[in-house]
Amino acid sequence: MLRVDAPKPFLKLFLAILAGGVLLAAAILPFAGASGWVVNASTDTMNSNVQDISENNTVPLRSRITDRDGQTIAWIYNQNRTEVPSKKISRAMKDSIVAIEDRRFYDHKGVDIRGTMRAALANLSSGGVSEGASTINQQYVKNYLWLIDAENEDEAAQAIETSLPRKLREMKMARDLDRELSKDEILTRYLNLVSFGNSAFGVQAAAQTYFGVNAEDLDDNQSAFLAGIVQSTSALDPYTNPEGAKKRRNAVLQARVTAKTLPQSKADELAAKPLGVLEEPAIPTNGCIGAGRSGFFCDYVLQYLEGKGISKDEITKGGYTIRTTLDSKAQRSAENAARGKVAPDQDGVAAATDYLAPIDGKHQVLAMASSRTYGLNQKKRESVLPLTHSLQGHGAGSVFKIFAAAAAMEEGMGLNTNLAVPTRAEVEGMGAGGARGCPANKYCVENAGSYKPNMTLKEALATSPNTPFIEMAEKIGMKRIVDIAIKLGLRSYKDKGSFDGENSVESYVKDNNLGSFVLGPTAVDPLELSNVAASLADHGRWCEPLPVLSIKDRNGEDVELEEADCEQAIDKSIADALANGMGSDAQSGTAAAAARAEGWSASVSAKTGTTETSFSAAFLGFTPGWAGSTYIFNDGGTPQNLCTSPVRQCGSGNLYGGNEPARIFFEASKPMIDKYGGGKLPSYDKKYDAGTDPGKWGSSSDSGNGSGGGEGTTRPQPADSPPPELNLPPEVQRGLEDLDDFLRQFQ
Repeated sequence: MLRVDAPKPFLKLFLAILAGGVLLAAAILPFAGASGWVVNASTDTMNSNVQDISENNTVPLRSRITDRDGQTIAWIYNQNRTEVPSKKISRAMKDSIVAIEDRRFYDHKGVDIRGTMRAALANLSSGGVSEGASTINQQYVKNYLWLIDAENEDEAAQAIETSLPRKLREMKMARDLDRELSKDEILTRYLNLVSFGNSAFGVQAAAQTYFGVNAEDLDDNQSAFLAGIVQSTSALDPYTNPEGAKKRRNAVLQARVTAKTLPQSKADELAAKPLGVLEEPAIPTNGCIGAGRSGFFCDYVLQYLEGKGISKDEITKGGYTIRTTLDSKAQRSAENAARGKVAPDQDGVAAATDYLAPIDGKHQVLAMASSRTYGLNQKKRESVLPLTHSLQGHGAGSVFKIFAAAAAMEEGMGLNTNLAVPTRAEVEGMGAGGARGCPANKYCVENAGSYKPNMTLKEALATSPNTPFIEMAEKIGMKRIVDIAIKLGLRSYKDKGSFDGENSVESYVKDNNLGSFVLGPTAVDPLELSNVAASLADHGRWCEPLPVLSIKDRNGEDVELEEADCEQAIDKSIADALANGMGSDAQSGTAAAAARAEGWSASVSAKTGTTETSFSAAFLGFTPGWAGSTYIFNDGGTPQNLCTSPVRQCGSGNLYGGNEPARIFFEASKPMIDKYGGGKLPSYDKKYDAGTDPGKWGSSSDSGNGSGGGEGTTRPQPADSPPPELNLPPEVQRGLEDLDDFLRQFQ
């Protein structure tokens, strides 16, 4: 083979001419009837891509979640991008990007043949890449196929590969796009699409990331920097290569002088100044981690929308504005109360407290808080688990007695019906075991503490002895009691596996007629428990917990969500009577001490609960416009008894629903109660004092305001709160409690 050693200048000129010819052919080929196998082979795909690009429906936009007042809670995104119209992009920004990337943008028709040849010659003569050859149209096409259209890494690589076929397709599509859209529309879309580094996609996100301003406010200096960084977002990062970024900015300023959109004197003035970027990039935290105190609520919003057919993946790309029901003041109050009563970094134990407002025919979620901080720092015991809205712990204890009371009132019992309160109850066909010494095939329950031998249903709800509710359940049967619990709000009890991984709570309790269900030993969802309160506050009407007030798409159009129909869980009259009957707990019952400690004086329907071994404790309370619950439970791998003051895992439990659970509720609710209708009890039909079938249940007392023997715990059965106070000095009271715990070890 003949070898000719040509002089280097001649070789460069030859290569330049050859390259120019190839590029000219490449430029002409697609427009000469789209001839050639490369173009023809993918004409359908290209046409589809052009159509997709022109419609611009698939550009990923970040979604915003707000509280009910429109304040941002969290950003959710795949690419941090917010689209802005042309009028919201400064003239300086437009002039800068055109000057440095495509000076003949307004003159060519998508492909700049003259500019392509000029760039080829310049690059060949310099031995590197000194000038770009792609028009803004071409760059837009390439970035769209790379950032938007590619569904995997292979497709992304193909979109930016250095090859003649890829270049030919890009050039044809760029030319087609020029016929579909105006120059200003192409430029605007390009600026909204391209990456500016540091997780900023599009000029609006870039303006906020580097300068803390909006795109419409970008000045000549800021615009020059942003136009320059597009060339290489990593190499020109101002935080790692400030000198390189400044040099590139100055090149853009000079390009504007050449383009006659900036005077030389102004360019020289700006070139001498620093970049002016923020001390660090203002990158919005992505996801619910960025929601801070509202993290658990944010998580629930995404879960809720997933159930309504809007996946998290759609939200990360869809540019939705999601206005939620969250009351930020209520959220702060709830979190402060929970974290003030249960340390966020306490080993093995957490509190969850949720609040809803039964207003406007819906049950709006106002606050969701935990003692745990929503986050990923395990050393600080942070958690991203759905502690506030999934099955947790070992049950709400005696809170479940309200389901038995509702069922009994359906069958004629009244608030003033006299109930026998034996110290021990033994029932057949309702499970086995319970209190020690229980005969085979029986379920045994005892009271601890001193109770009157007889009391009204209203007194029993306030002071919470165990035995009358077990005897109530024996007469009614567990099927109806479980149905009421589910209908009022514990809907996950119908889910397969909710009891033991295989059986649902509903099926297992019903099939075995388990009387222990009345004493609340089953894991509960804190949000569902709060919704039980909301259902009773809403005259016995269940509605699904609603976290979203409205959702708008990227175009500002409303997105309709299919909400579950509300249901009348129990008769309105019974619900109102039961709610009224629960009004004594915070006055003279198991929650009275907590109410006094928190300065609570309003009327409220309430019920405390504590599980068998103090593994968890709960409080449920509501007024006509405000409803919620607090639940404290083991959230570690090894459950233990829980103690009060401070709440912690311990050897012998003394945490009751009337301790921190009630106090958290009262502290969280006190600043909010007036906003949501004030503290009061519902009016009710007085026939429910005596009951609709008094003969079935025995005699009725003239008054339902007697005092019981106090709260006690039944070992091993659930209980509600500590024995009634004797107005002793705190140190004496604490000593008695410690002594009581010591003596229990020998029982």
